[in-house]
Amino acid sequence: MVNKNESRRRGPTFDRRTFLKSVGAAGALAATNRFSFAADGPVKGGHLVVGLAGGASTDSLDPTLSAAQAAGNMVKQLQENLICPASDGKGLEAMLAESWDYSKDLLKWNFKIRKGVTFHNGKLMTAKDVVYSLNRHRGPDTKSGGAAGMRIVSDVKAENDHEVTITLKEPNVDFPYVLTDYHVVVQPEGFPVDAGIGTGVYALKEVNLGTRYITTKYKDYWREDVGFVDSIESLVINDATARISALLNGRVHLIDTIPPKIVPLIKGSKVATIVPTQGRAHYSLAMRCDAAPFDNADLRMALKLAIDREDLVRRILYGYGAVGNDTPINDAYPLATVLPQRKYDPEEAGRLYKKSGHSGPIDLHISDVAFPGAVDAATLYKEHAAKAGIDINVIRVPGDGYWTDIWLKKPFCGTFWDGRPTQDLALALAYKSDAPWNDTAWMRPEFDKLLAEARSTDNEAIRTAKYRLASEMIRDDGGAIIPMFNQYLDGVSNKVKGYVPDVNNELMNGRFFEKVWLQY
Repeated sequence: MVNKNESRRRGPTFDRRTFLKSVGAAGALAATNRFSFAADGPVKGGHLVVGLAGGASTDSLDPTLSAAQAAGNMVKQLQENLICPASDGKGLEAMLAESWDYSKDLLKWNFKIRKGVTFHNGKLMTAKDVVYSLNRHRGPDTKSGGAAGMRIVSDVKAENDHEVTITLKEPNVDFPYVLTDYHVVVQPEGFPVDAGIGTGVYALKEVNLGTRYITTKYKDYWREDVGFVDSIESLVINDATARISALLNGRVHLIDTIPPKIVPLIKGSKVATIVPTQGRAHYSLAMRCDAAPFDNADLRMALKLAIDREDLVRRILYGYGAVGNDTPINDAYPLATVLPQRKYDPEEAGRLYKKSGHSGPIDLHISDVAFPGAVDAATLYKEHAAKAGIDINVIRVPGDGYWTDIWLKKPFCGTFWDGRPTQDLALALAYKSDAPWNDTAWMRPEFDKLLAEARSTDNEAIRTAKYRLASEMIRDDGGAIIPMFNQYLDGVSNKVKGYVPDVNNELMNGRFFEKVWLQY
């Protein structure tokens, strides 16, 4: 018999039924097991200040609309999921759902909702709030970033005050992972969706969208073993140099998204350190396949062959990463297959470019908000492509408003993607035909069919083969140029204790506020 606590820690490669039925262990026990404390325990109190990239005045506290780092971090401070991914990237942990089970045909999923949890406004959380929250990501009019995973849901029903049943349109062995998406949090029914009201460790005190947020420890939070500082101030500092300066001069305690080329500035510091985390995140140049000239497959392949990936890893990532292969899946994912590596080939790129019939410059809209070093990367790409006779016109745009005015709007732009817990989530989020965040507008029914087939079985050999075919389709026909997988580089003040890397995302998957404390 599999030990329940042990099964919770393993990845999706062992007995899935045992795993999926037993992962809902008590929240307090799960929390205790996954924390790393000093021998004398964490220190309570103090005001933690965080410097964040990826914020704009157009941001919203509506979790369905959160797209970049700053807004996403605020969602995690204020609101919670039913389930969260384990920090080692292997398995799931209970949050607002105490436990869950599923039917033999993988179509019905039952979740036991935690009792005694209140929202920041004092309202008791019930199953009705869960149903309301999940339904926000469903339907043809939703604009949610979590909609791609929720499209498989046909019905969400409250069985009683603390039990929810979710019925799927088709089998999905990975469905609980859908509920770990940071958009899919629980909100109170009947209250403004952008007010930041949740069940989170911290409650909203002050807000200036895209600039500054202050949260305070929620006095009635349902767990006692997390959230040690009294308050958190989150400052949006989009400029990387300014962000690092704020860390080094003591204005902030934590920063995200450090450009690798500036790492030496912190490495020699006596007040802070760099914490690198290797995972599934990657940088991308997105070509919209529904817009000329990127609707031409020969031109897309020419642009993929015209980029020197090794040069970018060396000169942009400074070794803090690895070459990409025009697919979002790397060997950090369960059931992944390593595909033959695409190489820089300006001669073949030039031949395909001529075959495409296109002439004239190709506009690439870019900002360092897209990813650290994005402008420099675009400049290097221009040099690489020139050897193939391709003229890349690098158009540098402001960081403020990049995610609302450029991404998903311009035919060719830079972007970054954090990793996801499973291949299905990563592929469905940005490449499935009906995904709201399909930033390449690449739509292939045969690709969608592969995903559906892979998620409908727990046979790992079959799933591995399906995912390989899906990755090959993206690599060879899709609109994403994925030159490199990046490591997360966080800056941490020496005054911060309890900081542990999380393979799921930077800043401990945005959950630093649960575990860290200040010690002077």
